[in-house]
Amino acid sequence: MYQFSMKTRSLSGAITRTLLCGVAAATTLSVGLEANAAPKTGGTLKVVGTADIDRFDPTSAGLVTTNNFLRPTQRTLISYESSTDETVRITPVGDLATGVPQPSEDGLSYTFTLRDGASWNAPGGSRQITSEDVERGIKRMCNPALGSFALTYYTSLIEGMDSFCEGFSKVEPTVDAMKAYIQGNDISGITEVDDKTVTFKLKEKAGDFIYMLSLPSATPAPVEVLDYMPDSPDYRDHYIASGPYTPVDYVPDSKLVLKRNPSWKAESDPLRAAYVDTIDITFGLQADAAIQQLQAGDADVVWDIIIPPAILQMLTMTGDEKLMTMGVGRTSFIFINTVSDNNKGALKDLKIRQALNYAIDKTAIVQQMGGPAVAAPQNGIFGPGVLGYHDFDLYPSDGSKGDPEKAKALLAEAGYPNGITLKMPYRNSGILPAVAQTVQASMAKAGITLELTPVAPADYYSKFMTNQRNTKEGAWDIAPVGWSPDWVGGAARSVFQPQFSFDGNHQTYNYTDYDNADATELAKAAINATTPEETAKLWGQVDELVMKDAPVVPMVSENIVMYHGEAVQNFQPYALSAQGDYTNIWLDR
Repeated sequence: MYQFSMKTRSLSGAITRTLLCGVAAATTLSVGLEANAAPKTGGTLKVVGTADIDRFDPTSAGLVTTNNFLRPTQRTLISYESSTDETVRITPVGDLATGVPQPSEDGLSYTFTLRDGASWNAPGGSRQITSEDVERGIKRMCNPALGSFALTYYTSLIEGMDSFCEGFSKVEPTVDAMKAYIQGNDISGITEVDDKTVTFKLKEKAGDFIYMLSLPSATPAPVEVLDYMPDSPDYRDHYIASGPYTPVDYVPDSKLVLKRNPSWKAESDPLRAAYVDTIDITFGLQADAAIQQLQAGDADVVWDIIIPPAILQMLTMTGDEKLMTMGVGRTSFIFINTVSDNNKGALKDLKIRQALNYAIDKTAIVQQMGGPAVAAPQNGIFGPGVLGYHDFDLYPSDGSKGDPEKAKALLAEAGYPNGITLKMPYRNSGILPAVAQTVQASMAKAGITLELTPVAPADYYSKFMTNQRNTKEGAWDIAPVGWSPDWVGGAARSVFQPQFSFDGNHQTYNYTDYDNADATELAKAAINATTPEETAKLWGQVDELVMKDAPVVPMVSENIVMYHGEAVQNFQPYALSAQGDYTNIWLDR
């Protein structure tokens, strides 16, 4: 799962701790957009944020917020329109490619044609982006110095990429050695038909392959980048842009300034209007101060700021039309330990797992997290905006408030008429202790006693949950966790495979080696599907099969709340950054 910090398993809602590609549906509290206003060009878009950018190099970028930088400066074969319309926002469209190609008759090949005029801001002057640049970008993913978090998706699909990367792993991580390997070796599944035509050959059908090409990892690379260590100071000092803006001034933890890229041609770019002349980003601000700057007109948009609950409540109550929410496909749920022998292995009994699903008061959790603007009750493994998400509930209750009596009846049928006591750890930070107490209170109504154990946030996943010994020895019975998909739209594979599939080898985030053979077979069919309709249908069936087993208790899907200054016009959310698209904003001042 690609994150707002590489692998967030979060219930905190912190935008700086979630995934770079996991963004989905958006609902407006109010759009704050004058539909008939005439666009204006010029001016400086003032951006305020807390944390610095993680990478300039798209190959190794790992934060959602970094897409606020990559959207203006780099182009990929496939991307998305920024839009307040959820369907439009998660539908892949051609960026560098002239369009989204259909697969070959056998479903294993995709051929892309590059747009005329799509150019690099190269040292020797403007230069057309070519198919060789496309392959070079894919090759850089597995460089031994600083590779891509998403690498395995591509190596498992693109013919010959696994052997190319295996060879690359043996190369000394120096500039000269890596450059020689990239220039002297090819990926057999990528064919440069001509300068503007490139074909990918896959090992198996994959309807989500198109979506993967929207990830920053798959960004084409000019030949000049081979002269620098990935994302090194030299790489940053010699940055070569393909988007409408390029970095001109960067002070770590302080500021980043983007100016117009003279090589960019508007007619070659259907997705970025590039209205403003300059994008001026300031880092190091606290959330309260940043929001105050927006309200005072001293700033326009945010980089990574979460609106503090008290301010959010005030803005919501006053009906501030500059507020907007976007779902990021992120879900929070409770994983159930079916491996340990605690309570004589009680949680291996389906009825008890069903009782837990009936007992949970999801509405109370929503309120604890800040209300409907930031969260919504969740009933399956796929969040809003992921193909496969649909409205179903196998364990319904009035208003999603839980059904304690139904839960008690199931416990009694399972041999626990007097209830059961379970261990639940939680991360001891932010609102998470309050959420844990809310879960504890709702479970108590059903006769389920939770013994809460606080765990340091830094240790929760790395040392506690992913430690198989803790699971087998019963250090926990149920545990709140979270997940974000790695890309937009057709991203169900990145939710299901890491958590709910088992091929005989333990997967880090499938804590109990959960497996459902029927769901796994359906998932293979869903991955091979080539239309969004069929993909959504099959993944929806997978979701229901998993939830029939009740390996988890879904709690909520989480939203990002966006806010902007008064001068901002045409604030349209961009799916991969969970923020308004800087390249399509104009300023009314």
